[in-house]
Amino acid sequence: MKASRIALAGGLALSVMALMGAGRPTPNVIARGGTLTVALPPQTNLTWYIPQMNAANDSVYNGWIQDQLFQPMIYLNDSYQIVTQNSIAQRITSNKQGTIYHVFLNKKWHWSNGSPVTSRDVLFTYNFVKAASAPNAPAPWPFVGAGTGDLPQGIKSVAANGPYEVTFTLNHPANQQWFEYNGLIQLTPLPAQQFDKYGSNWTKEAAYMGSIATNPKTGMGLVDGPFRLTKATPNQEWIMRPNERYNGHKASVARLVFAYEASNAAEFAALRTGTVNLGYLDPSQLGAKGALTSQGDKIFPGYSLGVFWTEMNMWPASAQRSVFGQQYVRQALMMSIDQKAYIHSILHGYGSPQYGPIPQTPRTKFYNAKAEPAMAYNLTKAKKLLTSHGWREVNGVMTKGKQKMNWTMIYVTGVQSTLQEVQLMKADWAKIGIRVNLKGETFGSFLGITSNKKNGSWQLAEGSGWIYNGPGWMPTGGQLFSSTAPSGTGYSNRHEDYLINQTHRPYATEAQFMRAFDTYEAYTASQLPMLWNANPAAINVAGPTLIGGRRYSNPVTGNPSFNMMSVK
Repeated sequence: MKASRIALAGGLALSVMALMGAGRPTPNVIARGGTLTVALPPQTNLTWYIPQMNAANDSVYNGWIQDQLFQPMIYLNDSYQIVTQNSIAQRITSNKQGTIYHVFLNKKWHWSNGSPVTSRDVLFTYNFVKAASAPNAPAPWPFVGAGTGDLPQGIKSVAANGPYEVTFTLNHPANQQWFEYNGLIQLTPLPAQQFDKYGSNWTKEAAYMGSIATNPKTGMGLVDGPFRLTKATPNQEWIMRPNERYNGHKASVARLVFAYEASNAAEFAALRTGTVNLGYLDPSQLGAKGALTSQGDKIFPGYSLGVFWTEMNMWPASAQRSVFGQQYVRQALMMSIDQKAYIHSILHGYGSPQYGPIPQTPRTKFYNAKAEPAMAYNLTKAKKLLTSHGWREVNGVMTKGKQKMNWTMIYVTGVQSTLQEVQLMKADWAKIGIRVNLKGETFGSFLGITSNKKNGSWQLAEGSGWIYNGPGWMPTGGQLFSSTAPSGTGYSNRHEDYLINQTHRPYATEAQFMRAFDTYEAYTASQLPMLWNANPAAINVAGPTLIGGRRYSNPVTGNPSFNMMSVK
């Protein structure tokens, strides 16, 4: 999976991507037919149709549709292993120093007009990404993956060695798995024959690609994925049909529909009537689950390898940058977040505590409990921490000179559990003298606001998170927590940068790499570049006519195989 990144906390962002924990069983042989309708989270539109995104459109949901249209350069399973039969790259070799990589393309892949996917497509994609990542990149860029996996600034040259081999040469040695999983994985090939309009002028080409990325007709052109887009109606539905020339497992359904939902209640009604056969429940709806199970729907939780947070605006445009830049302030805020109450009262047990960048559920090799000790909820200590640094409560608001802890917190609307969460946080912060004014935004608007470095209208933001499935698949933090993080919120720390870079170096053994990773994990957890929130489990719902909904997904990386699912 190439795309997907920002997820809506508590919605379907987690449900389809975390549907099942099985391996990759042989599919049932079922005649193709029927419609698989997948519910999107409330008020979510699909807005971007190529797998290279800018920050404002960098969402899990855009990634879903892109993954049906374009086959990934590298496909990872839920054990973080490369599955070559699902990857454009059949084989990747590298030198011992980690500076030269040969990518051999699988000759089986073809575009929907029958022409092969070749090195020309890879070179086109790389050069376009390079231009979209430049400091002077035209609107709507920059590319959100710029700087992740040495792409593109760490690459010295890229050359084709024939139609099915491409050589990447780096400026400096890199951890081989890190470069493959964070760099090469981003270069999902695009059809050069369709998109290469201004190849001699890559800046102009990048502007062109940005202009068509939001046009549904782009998804109706040449594709090499399992589906092709046939209709897109914002605030309604996106209809896809099988790509007859797909060289992988051909879709078992006649139609795949991503359905817009105005609210959780609307989506629940769609499940009741069978209009949606793959959806989710908000925790607030668990009391009514019997209405679904009585008609044969199956409900089950799912966790993803990700992190959910409360963002603090530390960009230069924020008047509170100097306040949030103080670690003790971030610690006081964190100590005032009651994760246990959130999990018990709001998520009804469908959640797991998290105190750092790596979740404890699902358990992976990247999680180290010693590196992420629990930060106890303690309002008394939190308030004392602020007063010990000169803050005083004036008319119920912590004040220090001309600075006041009177902030606006934006949150994603349409999800009842998110509203309940921000209300809980507001109430607890008020007890230590922090006044928070809540302002709801649709998910699309929320992303546009928080990704804009020049927007100082907000101080805190709640309702999103990050799934480690693109641009950076290895959770080494460069995409989120480095001083130049394209998906960060302005946090900058030289030692953090150093520790992140240490995870990018080549190591003789995996044990050496994991020691460097554990050091990064522990420091990041204590630094609080974001306020860590509990990891909410998706409460998934598979309709009675759906076959394979619980089997053909990828709980860790969040790459659902809709082409493997079928309906009765």
